[in-house]
Amino acid sequence: MVDSLEVFLKQWYYYTGRDTVCYLEDNDRHYFDTDLPDSVFKERVEKIATPINVVYNANVQKYIDKYVKRGHRLAPKLLGLSHQYFPMFEEKLDAYGIPLELKYLAVIESALNPKAKSPAGAVGLWQFMYKTGLNMGLEITSYIDERMDPEKSTDAACRYLKLLYTTYNDWTLALAAYNAGPGRINGAIKRSGKSTYWEIYPYLPEETRNYVPGFIAMMYMFEYHKLHNFKPEKIDFYEDVDTVMIKQQLHFAQLDSVLGIPVEETRELNPQYKLDIVPAVAQYYPLKMQRKYISKFMELEDSIYHFQDTVMFNKQKITQAIADSKYGVPSGQPSGTNATIYTVKSGDVLGSIAKRYGVTVANIKSWNGLYSDRLQIGQKLKIYTKGAPKTSSTSTTASSSSSTPQKLDPAYEYYTVQQGDTPAKIAAKYNGVSASDIISLNGVDPSKLRVGQKLKIRKK
Repeated sequence: MVDSLEVFLKQWYYYTGRDTVCYLEDNDRHYFDTDLPDSVFKERVEKIATPINVVYNANVQKYIDKYVKRGHRLAPKLLGLSHQYFPMFEEKLDAYGIPLELKYLAVIESALNPKAKSPAGAVGLWQFMYKTGLNMGLEITSYIDERMDPEKSTDAACRYLKLLYTTYNDWTLALAAYNAGPGRINGAIKRSGKSTYWEIYPYLPEETRNYVPGFIAMMYMFEYHKLHNFKPEKIDFYEDVDTVMIKQQLHFAQLDSVLGIPVEETRELNPQYKLDIVPAVAQYYPLKMQRKYISKFMELEDSIYHFQDTVMFNKQKITQAIADSKYGVPSGQPSGTNATIYTVKSGDVLGSIAKRYGVTVANIKSWNGLYSDRLQIGQKLKIYTKGAPKTSSTSTTASSSSSTPQKLDPAYEYYTVQQGDTPAKIAAKYNGVSASDIISLNGVDPSKLRVGQKLKIRKK
């Protein structure tokens, strides 16, 4: 895990749809003070105040070189991400009475990416394997994986770490067991005849021999980052967030269509839902959203659950999604954009198509309900761009259907429905108008708006 941080960071930027997938150029960064003799690092490591037995040696220095001396790309991003998760980690760790410095364990495990997946099958901020996650009470099904739920996985990690400490009465051994499993640690203790991490070190797997030194080096980077002039990279988070309980099946695309909450936003706030579906059939499930949406969600809750539900919960398509992680319900067309249909040709990849149209890969995947990057020749992709639609031999502009002329009341101001419009998106164009106002004033079903339809907005 300690050597996979850059991979997990790139996974995080990709799944959230952030534009800064690539690291900033070195010359865009300020001066870092990292050219110091090893003796300075040794002195500082030995002064870290923690109940965990930290030591300095050549292997610890190897990871200090990686995270600090060569940390000009890694350190600012990890420091920036820590602002989102460390307050919650510290609260949980304190509640269980275990060292707050264990928060750094999640950094070396996942680079603070709640959807990080290792080649071995470990998942989430704390990189639980499937059986360990189940044993710690985390729900893992075709629809939900609580290893990716930041709060629940952190609580499970605290309980697991406390259990390991109770077994070994030594935090470095507990950390080693977290990485390798108690069986391997017990075997190393038996073969060596010793009882501390550094005594059994030669008998451990290579990854575990690197694990505790990597943890100590990461602790050093966070504890002393100011002395090296490392500053957190600015990363915008959704801060004013609350939780609602979902009482029926809900697809993220329903929130997009009715309330105007982008699918990518709901995914980022709720990474535990694997197929963009909250499977609230036999029980209620929590869902996080920005507080500004909650009152409208409560007001339109039933309408949201039933919005195109026969399409959203098509069993055949969901089964295929579970099989190949490809299917998803497309999100709606962003307001103020033009629609283009792009036909995939030989040699196309999502990255090149996104660059051509000035959008992100995450945009294209969301608009077309794609989970994987796999494309097929002849496949049609919806692309939404601002300004005049771009056309080529392999793309055609999506046409709008006309509606039957309707009698208009001159006492009202009207809006003409565009491709991809929802009541929420229309309401956002007018001050003092809500989605519920539009629905009630026109007596319409939000799922049956027609392009060209005239909607009453308010009295003139």
